[in-house]
Amino acid sequence: MPLSESERYPLMTDAGRSLLRDLHEHPSAPLFNHHVGDRMDQESLQRARDFQNEVFERPPQWRDRQPPEWLQPFVNYCERETPFYRRRAVNHGTFTDIPTTCRADFGQAPWMFVPDDQPVDDLILYNTSGTTGHPIDILSRPIVSTMVVPLLRAALRTRGVELNGGAGRVAVAQICFQKRTFTFAALSSILGEAGNLKLNLNPLDWRDPDDRIRYLDEWAPEILTGDPISFYELTKLPLRRQPKALISTSMTLLPGLQKTLEDRFGCPALDLYSMNETGPIAVRLPGEDQRYQLLQPRLYVEILDNDGNPCEAGERGEITVTGGFNPLLPLLRYRTGDYGTLAYYEDAKTPFLSNVEGRPATVFRGASGQHINNIDVTQVMRRYPIARFALHQSSDGSLQLRVSDNGTPDEELLIALRALFGVEQVITISLVDIYEGKLVQYTTDLG
Repeated sequence: MPLSESERYPLMTDAGRSLLRDLHEHPSAPLFNHHVGDRMDQESLQRARDFQNEVFERPPQWRDRQPPEWLQPFVNYCERETPFYRRRAVNHGTFTDIPTTCRADFGQAPWMFVPDDQPVDDLILYNTSGTTGHPIDILSRPIVSTMVVPLLRAALRTRGVELNGGAGRVAVAQICFQKRTFTFAALSSILGEAGNLKLNLNPLDWRDPDDRIRYLDEWAPEILTGDPISFYELTKLPLRRQPKALISTSMTLLPGLQKTLEDRFGCPALDLYSMNETGPIAVRLPGEDQRYQLLQPRLYVEILDNDGNPCEAGERGEITVTGGFNPLLPLLRYRTGDYGTLAYYEDAKTPFLSNVEGRPATVFRGASGQHINNIDVTQVMRRYPIARFALHQSSDGSLQLRVSDNGTPDEELLIALRALFGVEQVITISLVDIYEGKLVQYTTDLG
C-alpha cells in the first residue's frame, strides 16, 4: 500500500508542501513517475545531524598498519550480532586474519548481514546491478539516504563550496540520461526542506524537449549530481543559470571531460568515488597526482593483493573496506572489486587513495609485442573530454575502441593510442550506443 504524504514526510511544513506542489505542477515539469520521501522524524533527523558533525569534525585518520581505535569494537560487534560474521568467527590473531567478504556473499543471503539488534520495521530493499551485471539486494533504512548529504557537503568543502539548502529552493538535482529510470521531486529535511530532484534528460520523459532547459533554469539547483554520460548531455543544453558545483558518481570522471564541464558551467566538477554498498568513499582533489580524500570517519580502507595480503603503502591492489554507515549492512573487510593505492601524506596519519580504477589491471600487447598496462591507456585517454570508453584487444592483437560521441576526432585518438602501442597497431573506433549501460572498460582475449 503506498505511503501517505505524512508518512513520507513526518516533519513537513506548509512551506515544504507548497514547494513540493510547485515542483510537480510547474508547466515545464517532466513526466515524474515515482513518489519518494525521506521519512525523517525528529529522532532520525538528529541522528543524521550528529553524523554530519562527526564527518566535519573527525576526518579519517590512522597510521600505516595501525588501524583506528574504533575498529576492534566494530569487529567485536559484527561477530557478536551479525549472523554471517558470527557463523565464521574464530579467535583471530590480528585484524588481517579475518576472512574477507565480497559482492557474491551479499547476493546469496543479504539478510545474513543484518545485525540481530537492529529493528527492521522501516527496512528498504534496494536492488542494484552495479558495473558487473550481477544484481544484488541491499537492505537499508530511510536515514541512510539522508546520511549521504553530509558526505556530499564534505566533498564540496574540498573545493570551497557550501551546500546551503533552505525552504523554497532546490538544493540537489540528480541528472540521468537513460532509456528509463525512476524520476521524482522530493524534499530533504536535513537541508531545511529544500527540493531534491531526480531528472532524466531523455526527451521522452518530457512534454517538450525544451522543458528540460526551462525547468532547470526555473529551479536553479545548487548542486547537480550525475555521471559523465548525463553531464556530457547536459553540456548540449543552453542553460542560463549555473550550479555551484557538479558531482560525478558511478563512473570515473576523466580529467579531460572534467575541464570541459568546469569551463562550460563555470564551477568545480568533482569526481566522487562511491558505491551502493558504502555510499561516498572519497573525492578526487585537484592536481596531477590523482589523490582522493577519504570522507567517512568510520570507514577503514585497506589495499590487498590477489591472495588477500595487505599491500605496502603506495602499492596497487584491491580496495577493501570495513565499517560504513548503513546499520543493516555492516562491512567487514569487504573487497570492492576496485583497485588503487593507499598512501600517507602531511602528518603521516592521513591516508589518501590514488590511481583508483574499477577491476584488476589488464595487460595489453603492443605492435612490437611489448606489454602495456591499462593504467597507461587511462593516462592517454584522460586528456580528452570523453564521458566513457571501452578498449578491447582481440586474439589477433587488434584493438577495438568504443567511445562516446564527444567531438574528439577519431584521427586524434588513433595518433594518441599508436604513440603508446606502436605506429603499426591496428585500431578501429566505434561509437557507444547512446543509452547503453555501464561498460567494462578494459578487456582482452590474449590471456
